[in-house]
Amino acid sequence: MVARRVLHELSAALERGEIVAVPTDTVYGLAADATIAASAERLFELKRRPMSVALPVLVASPAEALRLAAPVARARLELLSARYWPGALTIVVERDPDVAVHLGGDPGTVGIRCPGHPLVRELCAAVGPLAVTSANRHLEPSCRSADEVRAVFGADVAVLDGGRCDGMPSSVVSLLGGDICMLREGPVALSDVLQALQAPPAAR
Repeated sequence: MVARRVLHELSAALERGEIVAVPTDTVYGLAADATIAASAERLFELKRRPMSVALPVLVASPAEALRLAAPVARARLELLSARYWPGALTIVVERDPDVAVHLGGDPGTVGIRCPGHPLVRELCAAVGPLAVTSANRHLEPSCRSADEVRAVFGADVAVLDGGRCDGMPSSVVSLLGGDICMLREGPVALSDVLQALQAPPAAR
């Protein structure tokens, strides 16, 4: 079990704009406070990820996700979050224009997930929405242990060792513009997403 002191130190580091590596329910991730522009820029730099490829956001709860989404996206986001969160489904929706988060890519959209790992949800609850992407260089294999993270990033990030993370990277589904499409295959199939969205109210 992670001590309260460790969670407090991680939260403080994120609030100072630092990048930390944390275990998740899928693979290890690099995390930054999504409200700090310099942190997001540093995360892109460390990952060698083009700024045009937006960072996803992890949240503590579906309620926090709804605050990031534009009103037009909230109904379907709420349906899917109730069915699949906490869990390995990232949902891309229109972003509320009044929300100040720095993610790169299209400023009008946001990819959101509520993770199954309780540690990351606690960090999100303490700090707010976190920009978290898999701990690897862009397009390289994801790190599944603290040692792998250290081998890739050295002293550039603080690493919380939570043992091996052997989950599959999350499915990524887009709900933009009323369309439904799978951007990345993962544990949740597109057919299941379509079924969840099309089920009659009594079955939801």
